[in-house]
Amino acid sequence: MESNQNRRFALLLVDDEPAVLAALKRVFRKAPYVLHAAENGQAALEILRRTPIDAALVDLMMPEMDGMTLLSQMQAKWPTVRVVILTGHGGVAEAVAAIKMGAVDFLQKPFEEENLLARLEQLHRIWQLEQENRRLRAAMEIRFGFDQLTGQAEAMLNLKRMILQVAPSDASILIQGETGTGKELVARAIHHHSPRGKGPFVPVDCAGINETVMASELFGHVRGAFTGAHESTAGLVRSADKGTLFLDEVGELSLSMQVKLLRTIQEKEVRPVGAGRSHPVDVRILAATNRNLEQEVAAGRFRQDLYYRLNVVVMTVPPLRDRLDDVPLLVRHFIERFRTPASPVHRITKQALLCLMAYDWPGNVRELENALRRAVAMGQEERIGPADLPENIHAPAPTGAATGVPGQAAGIEGDSLEVYEAAAIRNALTKSGGNRRKAAGLLQIGEATLYRKLKKYGIDG
Repeated sequence: MESNQNRRFALLLVDDEPAVLAALKRVFRKAPYVLHAAENGQAALEILRRTPIDAALVDLMMPEMDGMTLLSQMQAKWPTVRVVILTGHGGVAEAVAAIKMGAVDFLQKPFEEENLLARLEQLHRIWQLEQENRRLRAAMEIRFGFDQLTGQAEAMLNLKRMILQVAPSDASILIQGETGTGKELVARAIHHHSPRGKGPFVPVDCAGINETVMASELFGHVRGAFTGAHESTAGLVRSADKGTLFLDEVGELSLSMQVKLLRTIQEKEVRPVGAGRSHPVDVRILAATNRNLEQEVAAGRFRQDLYYRLNVVVMTVPPLRDRLDDVPLLVRHFIERFRTPASPVHRITKQALLCLMAYDWPGNVRELENALRRAVAMGQEERIGPADLPENIHAPAPTGAATGVPGQAAGIEGDSLEVYEAAAIRNALTKSGGNRRKAAGLLQIGEATLYRKLKKYGIDG
């Protein structure tokens, strides 16, 4: 049996006329597809239940279960299957309706062999590209070895490529991004893939260490250097020798500490508090901030010479609102991470996921992490529902709210699935700049399905 990664393109042929089925099989006899044939809708459903299908040619007019009914069930249970409708003379209006329901195309009988082969070859090429993208993304995830650096959106893939590119060097890197975007995870990934990966990774919370003890914490001290210094310490910088020192929230350092840090970077040595001599140190400096350091330099709050030392390479971690298509992946990751053997929670409802997709995430991945931690801990059912989420997340966004969702669809009120679905569609359209194809990709639905929902909710897009 072929593995999922190595299997061939599977095509399902559905027609109640044996002669037409035989003709279709002849058309595709030399094509590199795995062919499955069904003489009615029920037989087609049985095939779909037991084997992966990538595309289907479905006759529109069949007894018992017609093509529209079969298409509807396929859209509900196997939405990734691309369906081409076959229709006889006079069935064009019904075929157009099928496209609005989710079919990708229709062809009239009697069909021309060349047109049929060309259309299926297009679908085959699209399928091949999708398979290749999945393989590349899976390979990239394996190369990283960091489960928590979750994301397959283009912005995250670009960030991961950049990590692999800059990790082998010893250049200082400034990691920028809003609070909660995962800057430390990026720093750990850089360290992991660098030649220093087997050495220590030492994080320093520059905002969390009191100014009076910062010098001692960073550079160490000798015994008797100050009251209470009963033993000598090496300090965090020397603890990172032959490894990586990660200065989180570096913009919070005082000007006096910036001078001492600059000297350490320039001289590659550390002088502990109260010591008469310095110690050589070999560390790579990674720094992170949610501040605009250029503005801090202009305001006189950050030294320009230190800024140039730290930002040899600049990396920016995208906010979650710019990669909402990663939310389902992150949700799955956090549910698996937080659930315990005693927890009933395994999954999330579609309604709750739409709430998460419609929210703007000012607190970024950290806010999503906290919301899922709470939902798993408090959940009483197998699936997380909207009521298990914080109120500010599951409440429908009012018109003009700061979430970036322009408002509710006309005629839709209350705490219903339609509210969240309409909000998610509006958010995807906003993010894609009104491009329906991109919006459909973000929502993981077909363009025809998106078109139908736009009409349903009265959304201009």
